[in-house]
Amino acid sequence: MAPKQLWAPWRMEYIAAPKPSRRSCLFCDIREDGPRAARRNLVVEFLPGAFVLMNRYPYTSGHLMVVPHRHAARLARLGAEERRDLFEAVARAEELLARCLRWEGLNVGMNIGEAAGAGIASHLHVHLVPRWNGDTNYMTTTGQVRVIPQHIRATWALLRAEAGRLAK
Repeated sequence: MAPKQLWAPWRMEYIAAPKPSRRSCLFCDIREDGPRAARRNLVVEFLPGAFVLMNRYPYTSGHLMVVPHRHAARLARLGAEERRDLFEAVARAEELLARCLRWEGLNVGMNIGEAAGAGIASHLHVHLVPRWNGDTNYMTTTGQVRVIPQHIRATWALLRAEAGRLAK
């Protein structure tokens, strides 16, 4: 049986577009903004060593990113405790998505380096993309249009509330 593929041709426009020049790192800026700007930055929660936030350019509803606090481009540049904190945060994000969105599958991955597809190559981050049977349908395959069934702010509020319950 041939492997199935997830095609997202609409991402090419974002990938190929010129990136605004930044003197600082987007993820470092979000970390420095802290909890007071969580809603604006779509941060679900700050955890020891990492934070969880919504992807503004999601493949599916609930597409999250987990970002280590320290600016590093590769896993090998993080210390053992930082890697542990990062993957504890990934596991927590997985659980949040399971509780709130009841995914049937989950893609978890990293694009390390620009050639691998990292949109922000200088600061490592882990993607969690919830999947459901049949989530790629005729709208995607014929119209190159994604159907995201819930507004990103509503998904953020749902995940944020559940994160608060888990913290207790």
